[in-house]
Amino acid sequence: MRLPGCHGVPTASGALLLLLPLLVQLLGAPRGVGAGAGAPAELRVRVRLLDGQVTEESLQADSDNDSISLELRKPDGTLVSFTADFKKYVKIFRALILGELEKGQNQFQALCFVTRLQHNEIIPSEAMAKLRQKNPRAVRQAEELRGLEHLHLDVAVNFSQGGLLSPHLHNMCAEAVDTIYTRQEDVRFWLEQGVDSSVFKILPKDTEQSLLPHCRQVEDRGKPCVCHYGLSLAWYPCMLKYCHSRDRPVPYKCGIRSCQKSYSFNFYMPQKQLCLWDEDP
Repeated sequence: MRLPGCHGVPTASGALLLLLPLLVQLLGAPRGVGAGAGAPAELRVRVRLLDGQVTEESLQADSDNDSISLELRKPDGTLVSFTADFKKYVKIFRALILGELEKGQNQFQALCFVTRLQHNEIIPSEAMAKLRQKNPRAVRQAEELRGLEHLHLDVAVNFSQGGLLSPHLHNMCAEAVDTIYTRQEDVRFWLEQGVDSSVFKILPKDTEQSLLPHCRQVEDRGKPCVCHYGLSLAWYPCMLKYCHSRDRPVPYKCGIRSCQKSYSFNFYMPQKQLCLWDEDP
């Protein structure tokens, strides 16, 4: 796995300080009110996580490229990013996870999961770009809790060809070159849409999840196993609201409905050492 290494950082807080410059390079500097013409519209909201803690979430809408991005930092320092590419019917999830240096891990570890974007999962990019909030200090909590979705990822994505699937993949998954996963059922859909088969790599037969133990059951950290990772989108506009009026013959847009959605990913890892978060407490 091509992950940058770092040694001699004694604490998680020290690792965070060292990681910040790299994250700025990965994510770009924050866009202010004075962003230039054509720049994605950004909305920053305070959201309540499932454990009750509050964090800031950044949502960006790029109506020119018909895409939406979301970013938030979990209390443990993990940076979760999400992009919806409406043109290509692609969702990209990325997690930058702080490594446990005392256990021999790298400074951070990156994971990327790519799945099909379904119709009406999230509001259109044009509608997202127009969102404003009256009270920036308010803490938002999703109106609708959408069920946990379990995904078994059995196909690797070829990073060098990933731009053929979505132009956002290279930027999102640059630090996860060897850990970009998707599902065969989504691959079949994209192939029907004309995506080249060179984008995807079917994993060897001996890496099938049915043949391997879960990483939390494996003692030898050098052995392959099935890794699990869960993440949640704490707050995002999932639907447009329509209102009725005596003065208007047809319903009109009058707001948004917010949702929370959690995901559980299972995927192949060549070594348990790369999946130490999936250990029993």
